Amino acid sequence: MNKAVIKHIEFWVSNLKYSIRFYEGVFNGLGWKKIEFNAFSNGQTKIYFVQQKVKAQKTIGPRHICFLVGSRKVVDEVGRFLIKSKGDIIRGPMKLKYKNRSSYGIDFRDPDGYVIEAATRSI
Repeated sequence: MNKAVIKHIEFWVSNLKYSIRFYEGVFNGLGWKKIEFNAFSNGQTKIYFVQQKVKAQKTIGPRHICFLVGSRKVVDEVGRFLIKSKGDIIRGPMKLKYKNRSSYGIDFRDPDGYVIEAATRSI
């Protein structure tokens, strides 16, 4: 292997059952599969969820996690799921403009406030 890849990401969540139901809907649209009761995978990276009883802490960490998707259709499917489930959409689905490129995406918060993005490559 020449390049490092992300093997797994662990989310600490306040309500495991609620988070799993939420992410089942999100990951279904993204093409990820549920591989364990608390984990999903795209065949390369695993994301799993662990319920924790911790007090909210003010820390500096990742601003968001972005899933690169293959088409606007996938972004729109995630958007429909979020609308149906009354998800916390920050922006989108919409064309996202950056310095020298643009893409199509949606930003939203999960049940514990993590910011998640699903976006296409440059359009």
